[in-house]
Amino acid sequence: MKRLTTLLLFCFIAFTSHASTTPAGVSQKGYTETKYPIVLVHGLFGFDTLAGIDYFYGIPQALGKSGANVYVAQISATNSTELRGEQLLAQVQDVLAVTGAEKVNLIGHSHGGPTARYVASVAPELVASVTSIGGVNKGSRVADIVRGTVPEGSLPEGIAVKLAEGLVTLINLLSGGSDLPQDPLASLDALTTEGSLKFNQKYPEGVPTSDCGEGDYIADNGVYYYSWTGTRNFTNALDPTDAAIVILGLAFDDPNDGLVGQCSTHLGKVIRNDYKMNHLDEINGLLGITHLFETAPTTLYRQHANRLQLQGL
Repeated sequence: MKRLTTLLLFCFIAFTSHASTTPAGVSQKGYTETKYPIVLVHGLFGFDTLAGIDYFYGIPQALGKSGANVYVAQISATNSTELRGEQLLAQVQDVLAVTGAEKVNLIGHSHGGPTARYVASVAPELVASVTSIGGVNKGSRVADIVRGTVPEGSLPEGIAVKLAEGLVTLINLLSGGSDLPQDPLASLDALTTEGSLKFNQKYPEGVPTSDCGEGDYIADNGVYYYSWTGTRNFTNALDPTDAAIVILGLAFDDPNDGLVGQCSTHLGKVIRNDYKMNHLDEINGLLGITHLFETAPTTLYRQHANRLQLQGL
């Protein structure tokens, strides 16, 4: 029962990160106007919009009101990185067809980080940059524990999978993604240290070769790579999800955001790896309740869009 509780808690935290919408605001065109469209890529148990509620809370609006052309991908909430990557690749091609742009800037959160990396690796001619935010680039200790303590083929695993599938079905019904294939175990395996390292052997661009260093800022494929993350578990007493994040953070021996270790998030140029944010704060959820004395997540995304603009991307 303890093992099952751990897996369900992992699923709950991934789901409760997704909340709210923000008005587009008054046009302030220019600051975030990148050369290429921005495509936001969600993580585990993610979606684009759920019953009118954004996964990236207020972030598309914050980017768009000052010039960015922003799209939010809708890919499988749970599945392997490669399958999610193929879905993302198809949507990137659609964005390019609609906009007439030559490339896109991919920004992925959590599992969205390696998903974006997959597209840049197999189709670098379509990608100007990849930005990983709290990305699971070298695995998650939480996934290691869940995968290692819930035996394959066991009754607890079967129950947990059925509950996860039920959660995904609800997400799909409310987000319009009911036709997307789902596989909770495939996503969990992909997020383990072992699964991530196997993935990195096939798609190594931007990944640091040292334990906690930086990767290539501009990889051999011509794509720019960036990353940032938070390293706080408890950030605001008004956020009911913080308590669960704190519990998940106990799985780590190093600084972490509650679901991913600090060094695992490194990719390409590390902009910063110690924001006062947890895994959910990085996408401005829940309801934008974040640390009172840290830069607002929406501001970080705006600053990064401007960084891409100045780089000519």
